[in-house]
Amino acid sequence: MSTAESPGGATPPIPPGELARKPVPRRIATISVHTSPLDQPGTGDAGGLNVYVAEVAKRLAARGTEVEIFTRAVCRDTPPLAELAPGVLVRSVPAGPFEELDKASLPAHVCPFTLEVLRAEAAAEPGKYDLVHAHCWLSGKVGAAVKERWGIPLVQTMHTLGKVKNACLAAGDAAEPEERIRGEHEVIAAADRLIANTDEEAAELVRYYGADPSRVRTVNPGASLKVFTPDARAAARARHGLPADAVVLMFAGRVQPLKGPDVVLKTAARLLADDPSLRERLVVVMVGGPSGSASRADPDRMRELAGRLGILDVVRFEPPCPQSELADWYRAATLVLTPSHSESFGLVALEAQACGTPVVAAAVGGLRTAVRHGHSGLLVDGHDPAAWAAAVRSLIAVPGRLASLSAGAVRHASAFGWSATVDGLTAVYTGAMEEAAAKVGALRPWRWRWNRVGRSAGSSTGWDLSTSTRSGARTWSASPGHTSCRRMCG
Repeated sequence: MSTAESPGGATPPIPPGELARKPVPRRIATISVHTSPLDQPGTGDAGGLNVYVAEVAKRLAARGTEVEIFTRAVCRDTPPLAELAPGVLVRSVPAGPFEELDKASLPAHVCPFTLEVLRAEAAAEPGKYDLVHAHCWLSGKVGAAVKERWGIPLVQTMHTLGKVKNACLAAGDAAEPEERIRGEHEVIAAADRLIANTDEEAAELVRYYGADPSRVRTVNPGASLKVFTPDARAAARARHGLPADAVVLMFAGRVQPLKGPDVVLKTAARLLADDPSLRERLVVVMVGGPSGSASRADPDRMRELAGRLGILDVVRFEPPCPQSELADWYRAATLVLTPSHSESFGLVALEAQACGTPVVAAAVGGLRTAVRHGHSGLLVDGHDPAAWAAAVRSLIAVPGRLASLSAGAVRHASAFGWSATVDGLTAVYTGAMEEAAAKVGALRPWRWRWNRVGRSAGSSTGWDLSTSTRSGARTWSASPGHTSCRRMCG
C-alpha cells in the first residue's frame, strides 16, 4: 500500500494506483557529503546513514527513479563515477584533501564541494534532476545552494540534531559546535520538506528549531528483510565458534561514546560480579570499528576497559562486516544491546529483531520506535550498568520469555521494510514537486493538455509534467504505463 503526504506525522495509506497518477521524479540528486554509500558501515563515519542512502537509492531505481549520489572523495584511487546498482550512480567529488576528515574539519570544504556538484549538473542537459534530497546538515547546506540554482525542491533528512545530541552527551564526548547549530537552523528553514525518522524527531524539529510543521513528514527507516531473517541459532554459533549453550551479548556499530559500548562492558562486569558462575557461559561480542578522532572511544580503548573490569577473557572484538555476515552474528546472539545516548532511529536494533533476536535498548530517541518494550525487547531508562544488568538478567533467567520476545521481534520488524520507507519518501517527493509546480503556476499563466505517450511495445502511457525554470525545461514524470497530463507554459 502506498502512502500520501500528511503533515506532522506518519503518512496514511492511499488507494492503490493513486500515486501512479501523481508526478514522481525521473532523477534525484542525493547529497551525502561526509560519508559514502560505498563505505563499509560500522567504522569511521560510516553507519546507518550509509545503509539508508544505499537501500533507498536501489529501491527507487528499481521503481524507475534514477538516483545520483554526491559524496566527498577521500581517496585518489576512487573512481569519480561508480555504479552502486542499475540506475544508481555514486559521484565521488574532490573537495579538500584525499583523506578521511574529522567532522569538525568538513565545513571548510562545503563550498568547493558545492561548486563541483554545480559543475557536474552544468555539464548535462538542463533539467537533469527533478529534486534534491540531502542527508545531514552539511549536505543540507549544499542542497540549499543547488536548490536555488536548479530551481527544484529540496527534501532534507537531518538524521541527527545537534541540540538533541548536546542535551544527552556521553562522558568524554564533545559538544556539537555553534557552527553546526546555526547551519541546522539555516537548512531547516530552506527545505521544502523535512523528513523525520520518527514522530519524536518531527516534534524536535519544531520544538528546537522552529520548523514549519506543514513541511515536516515522518517516514520510518527500514531493514533489508530478505537479508535479516530468522535462522537456526545453533548453526550460526557453530560458524562463529560459539558454544551452543552460551549467553551471547552483542554490540554492533561504530565504537564511539555516543553509542555506549562502555555500557555493554560494564553491564557484563556487573552480571559476573552478581553471578560468578555465569563466566563459564558468558560471551560479549563487539562488532565494529573506530570512529571519530583519537581522543574518542575505539576498540583498543574498549579492550583496555575490559581489562580493567577483569572481563577481557569473555569479550570478542570483531571487525565491521557485510550485512550477510552481520545477520549471522545477530542470529548467534542471545540479546543485542544498544545503549546509545542519542539515536535518531536505530537500524541495528531493527536488523537484530528481524533476525529474531530480542534487543535491550536505551529508552532514547528513535529506539523507542525501533524497539517495542515488552514485545520485541526491553527499553532501559538511563545508562546505569546495574539497571542494564537487571534487564539482561530478567531475560536470560527465563528462557520462555526470551522465546516470546524473539517471536515478537520478528513480528515488530516485519512492519519496517525498506519498501515501506520508499513508499513514504515517494509520497513526500510527489508533494514537494506538486507544491513547486503550483508556485510556478501562480506566477505564470498555464494551460493543461492531456497527452498520451505511447511506446512501441504496446499502449503504455506516461504522465509528463513540464515546467519552465531558470535552468531550462524540466519534466516530472510517473513510471510508464499510466495516463497523464502535460502542463505546458502558455
